[in-house]
Amino acid sequence: MPNYNIVSETGEALVKLLREGMVPDLIPNSEGIGVCHPSDRGDISLGICLYDIKRNTDIIQNDRIAVGTDKLRSPSSFIDLYYMITAYSSSDIKFRMLEESKLIGRAIQLLEGTTVLKGEVFGKPFTDLRYPPKIEMLDLETEEKHRIWNSSENPYKLSVFYKVYPIEIESEKITGITRVTETDITVGQI
Repeated sequence: MPNYNIVSETGEALVKLLREGMVPDLIPNSEGIGVCHPSDRGDISLGICLYDIKRNTDIIQNDRIAVGTDKLRSPSSFIDLYYMITAYSSSDIKFRMLEESKLIGRAIQLLEGTTVLKGEVFGKPFTDLRYPPKIEMLDLETEEKHRIWNSSENPYKLSVFYKVYPIEIESEKITGITRVTETDITVGQI
């Protein structure tokens, strides 16, 4: 069942998906794609930045879930993760924008071709996800994109924005319950 690691594992799943489709054809080695902040990217050529987390309002669970025969788990929380994907080229200025456009184009092609992240891409602990996360490109206005970039010290670069949802975070709260084992019925006249 999902736990708090699912937030970081989602970023890693996106990295894995992009590495499989871009290395070595467009990016020489797998270390060129990774999760990073735009102002702290190191030698990454395609950066994935988790820039926002919001409560998912599509799935609302109020019922507790049975854990064995004598325990109940409180309902899970569901969130949406918002990612910014940016290409960084170190090639000559004459070719930089073309190379970055090519990287962004391939990233879009890969993500649009994978509308759902299956549990296998997350690894063993997450193979049986109840709600496999969907990947959806966001249509943000240029103003909003610049506002997201304002959190970095770098000037705006062409980026694409995606939402991955719903992400389930299991509750830790488990309460014990006592099952009815016998009944006592008294019959009488009024």
